Amino acid sequence: MLSLLPSSLLGSILMRPMFAQDVDYSARYSSTGHVSPVFWVIEVAFVILMVASMWKMFVKARQPGWASIIPIYNWIVLCKIVGRPGWWVLLLLVCFPIFYIILCVDLAKSFGYGVGYALGLVFLPIIFFPMLGFGSAQYKGPSAGTTTTA
Repeated sequence: MLSLLPSSLLGSILMRPMFAQDVDYSARYSSTGHVSPVFWVIEVAFVILMVASMWKMFVKARQPGWASIIPIYNWIVLCKIVGRPGWWVLLLLVCFPIFYIILCVDLAKSFGYGVGYALGLVFLPIIFFPMLGFGSAQYKGPSAGTTTTA
């Protein structure tokens, strides 16, 4: 099959990288190959903002604020806040995107918001988690398993 191709095309197919390895990383890395200090400043600011937001949100939900800085324990507390069992952390570890979206919907409902706010928590967490933590939102109680009738 390969012998039917012209030699120039065959050479370009065989010499082409299998994956997109020629990605330009100049925006993230400096000319020496190290990560740019600007990247680290933005990263640290993002982490501090998210931890502070989660801390305030946990305190509003009558949970210890320090729980937001413990890596797996914060998911256990988040499950408790929204009314899901603690074993949901295993589901988060197996299939994070699906169960994270469900937790965000339950979290938004626990603070009295709807699905639109939950989509904000999923896609724009840098904006919506600080709004939840530092804003005027009040914790209404666990929302998982509750249904509304019209």
